Parts: sequence; structure tokens; C-alpha cells
Amino acid sequence: MKKIYTTADLTEHQIQACVMEWAEGQLIQRPELKMLYAIPNGGARNAVTGALLKAEGVKRGVPDLCLPVARGKYHGLYIEMKRASGKPTKAQIQWLYDLKDQGYATAISHDAALTADLILRYLAGAAVGE
Repeated sequence: MKKIYTTADLTEHQIQACVMEWAEGQLIQRPELKMLYAIPNGGARNAVTGALLKAEGVKRGVPDLCLPVARGKYHGLYIEMKRASGKPTKAQIQWLYDLKDQGYATAISHDAALTADLILRYLAGAAVGE
């Protein structure tokens, strides 16, 4: 019998990859989505790679996705992705607050479809993450 997967079964990576695939498919209708990019801060690394990345400026807690497209009062949108059962760390929450203080829209999302909707609402000028 074939297993039916739900959002609860997906990893953060899988959810984020779905969002990026969706964005790629929306480029004709929403060309500004070409600006959506991932910030690869997380993941397991060996000590040498971790030290090199830290020296290059990688910082703990930076959100996973950035859409540097201004809308309304916001300079851009940052999204922290989490799996269904995931919770943001204190560092991640602090980054979201600090980014909001600097004029960015911020959000935490646990679902690819909801993230796509959030991005479309942002691009339409609606408030997100308030």
C-alpha cells in the first residue's frame, strides 16, 4: 500500500524545497519571485567548515528565506521555515524581531502551501506576520 504523506511527515528541507519549486513555477505571473533566495545557515557541519563559515559572517538564527522586494512599508520579507513540529530558537526569534524593527516583514511558517499564500499576500501589499 502506498503511503500518503502529509505536511507533518516532511522535513524543514522538504517544505522549503517545495516553496522554492512553487516560486520557480510562478515566475511568469510574479517575476519578482526570481529574487526569493535561501540563506543556508543551518545544517550539520564539521568543525573546520563551521569555523570557515563563521569567519565569512554566517550568523546563528538568521531566517531561512529572503524576498528582497519592497512592498508598502516593508523593505522585504524574511521567513523562518520549520517542520510541522518545529519551534524557532531564541536566536531565530530575536532575528525576526530585529528585522521587523528595521522595516522588514517577518514570518514563521510550517507549511509550503501556507508559505506560498503568505508570499502572495505580501506581494499584494497585505500585512503578514503582524
